[in-house]
Amino acid sequence: MKNLDEVITLIPELHRDDLDRWIRDALIEAAQDSGSPTFSETQFARVRLICTLRYDMDVEEETLPVVLDLLDQLHDTRARLHTLSQAVLAQDEEVRAAVLDIVTEARRRRRG
Repeated sequence: MKNLDEVITLIPELHRDDLDRWIRDALIEAAQDSGSPTFSETQFARVRLICTLRYDMDVEEETLPVVLDLLDQLHDTRARLHTLSQAVLAQDEEVRAAVLDIVTEARRRRRG
């Protein structure tokens, strides 16, 4: 966990007003420790991502929620795919081969 001062020190381009607004707008989740916001490693990484989007890529403030939602969906989809892949790999060879056949056929149909 990192406190507010640590986050601002570790990300020099971060403006305190921006961070306060992102917390208020629920773009970032901050826990409270003695009345001061603290950030998990995941939320700290999210602050860095938002800074990159906002300051380096000039993503408009109003667009940030949409971009972050799409990135969250992509991350969730990747996690689900990883779980599914692990489940398939845990099956015997016959089941794995059947799944691979179905995936190959679906891919072939999509390509036309």
